[in-house]
Amino acid sequence: MEENLKRINKFLSEVGYCSRREADKLIEAGRVTINGKVPEMGTKIAPNDVVHVDGQEIKNKKEAFVYLAFNKPVGIVCTTDTSVEKDNIIDFIKYPKRIFPIGRLDKPSEGLILLTDDGDIVNKILRASNNHEKEYIVTVDKPISQTFIERMRGGIPLADLNKTTKKCEVEKLSTYKFRIVLTQGLNRQIRRMCEYLTYEVQTLKRIRIMNINLDMPIGEYRELTKTEFHELNNLLEKSTKEYVTSKVEKHTKKHQ
Repeated sequence: MEENLKRINKFLSEVGYCSRREADKLIEAGRVTINGKVPEMGTKIAPNDVVHVDGQEIKNKKEAFVYLAFNKPVGIVCTTDTSVEKDNIIDFIKYPKRIFPIGRLDKPSEGLILLTDDGDIVNKILRASNNHEKEYIVTVDKPISQTFIERMRGGIPLADLNKTTKKCEVEKLSTYKFRIVLTQGLNRQIRRMCEYLTYEVQTLKRIRIMNINLDMPIGEYRELTKTEFHELNNLLEKSTKEYVTSKVEKHTKKHQ
């Protein structure tokens, strides 16, 4: 588990106690202990080691955030208000730490939803302008026509919102089933798009959010892997930069 070890001076720097150079001076002066013992210069520590400086325990202020992928069953509501909904996602999962869902997946729908206690990443993922992909498999109540596919792809007007849905990727999978990839998060969007074309959704399952795929049994959750989280952060960083650049460009054009 060598990757879980880090030099004591790096640890003191990362938790914001002092610089690495200052940490080396403290170690040389014998003012630092690891599990009650004075370490040598360059000693590495494990996550469970207890570090003191001048007798004061130094804890990692950057407590690790939780990032979960959950396969939501039909009937579970994506709310943290446990007093309102008895079938809420929080009581269903019973995770030992306070977490909240990133976005929503309506009660009659199933599939992938992410949960976390990291408020910063929630805002980045939900920002509509970032065009983050969400993929769904949908079955409807009557045979799917080519016209249906083309109109879904091109955008559907939603009168109550006074807007048309963004163009999206839609693929017919069978007589009653299609796949759709959205970059919007409008309330009941797919159901309302289908209703406009006189189709009724029978089942709706989300199978992907950005680079995270649905790969666990229904009703179960797992932590994101290091690879998934690294790729997710890269996608978020890229889209956030594009969002900021776009705002600057609009502002510049407006004042030219």
